[in-house]
Amino acid sequence: MPPPPAPTASTNGSNAPVSSTVPLTNGLMNKLKPARVFKNAVEPTPPSSAGSSSRPNAGPRHITSITFDDRGDQVLTASEDETFRLYSCKSGKHIKTLYSKKYGVDLPRFTHKNTTVVHASTKEDDTIRYHSLHDNKYLQYFKGHKQRVVSLEMSPVDDGFMSGSLDRTVRLWDLRVPTCRGLLNLPSAPVIAYDTSGLVFAVGVNNYSRILLYDQANYDKAPFLTATLEDPTLALVSYPPRPIYMTSLAFSSNGKYLLVGCSGDAHYILDAFEGHLLAKLEGFIGLERRRLEAPPSIDPVKGNSGEEVSWTPDSKYIIGGSLDGRVMVWDVQNLPTRTGPVDLKLPPLCLQPLANLDGHPGPARCVKFNPRLAMLVTAGAELAFWSPDQSVDNEEIARDLLRKKP
Repeated sequence: MPPPPAPTASTNGSNAPVSSTVPLTNGLMNKLKPARVFKNAVEPTPPSSAGSSSRPNAGPRHITSITFDDRGDQVLTASEDETFRLYSCKSGKHIKTLYSKKYGVDLPRFTHKNTTVVHASTKEDDTIRYHSLHDNKYLQYFKGHKQRVVSLEMSPVDDGFMSGSLDRTVRLWDLRVPTCRGLLNLPSAPVIAYDTSGLVFAVGVNNYSRILLYDQANYDKAPFLTATLEDPTLALVSYPPRPIYMTSLAFSSNGKYLLVGCSGDAHYILDAFEGHLLAKLEGFIGLERRRLEAPPSIDPVKGNSGEEVSWTPDSKYIIGGSLDGRVMVWDVQNLPTRTGPVDLKLPPLCLQPLANLDGHPGPARCVKFNPRLAMLVTAGAELAFWSPDQSVDNEEIARDLLRKKP
């Protein structure tokens, strides 16, 4: 059965995401269940031919990225079979499959039109492509990166977008111009994120544990904030402590916090204004490895993840995948408040999941909440649409009404 459509939110006069009008509560988050599972969301791995080299981390192909359009009506997947697959969030149906066999596809991002995306390439070159889903044609090529693009984000408010590459640069682009309008040279491969206003962007620099915050209008100036991601609790596990490898950044919709997705067994939340480390999300198995039986590495790497942790649109919860197939929900409504100089020796609040949700077959390498509807999408070797058990919410409403009666 497809997920029941939830009421959409009213617009706020901008392209920034707006929370669903269905309030998310602890009860609802505990009762999220798969309403539809697409078992054929990825083409099976072809049998290896004699003499061919085996694919690294051999196993079933996976969906590597997902993106919602602004209205939350559609979700698009990109996978290791070099396809895009478009789905309707309201009907729970597959709409179409498009192929990109020549260049491969990764990190698709809807523009502010639900018929066009930008995406990174995995073969041939490192060009970013502007793609029409309507007629399966390329509208523009954005050339400049010398190595693979590993982070790509659209501005929430206009036709600007930003890319980070293994060539240790961040490039700022405009959909209407094929050449980049801004360039940042960095000491290591970056991950990037816009805040919801589009006025600020963050750049995470791996190997240096630094997160740089820039004013969008003055990106050629020095960052206005440099935060250090240092977790003193890691020294209690091993010495020297295992380095942190950042795989994603995401601002909360209220602009207060910055979620740092990492390849190991912890993610972090920072104060977005002063850079204080507030919380450490625990209780899951990181997606650095492709399979549970694979031995962990000594030095952290990006591995096979990067989109496995994200905010709900109301900034109340964080959802994430785990290598053992569970989907985690963390309640982040009561984060500590810290002011003044940043103390790198002050340990963060360690948060265990509010809920461990079962139902996704295999590791959920992409976990995102719909920006407008009360639904969750998880993706790995298969694709799952989740929706809350509405009866639970009705019970809570009924209890609230009874409590309010004189």
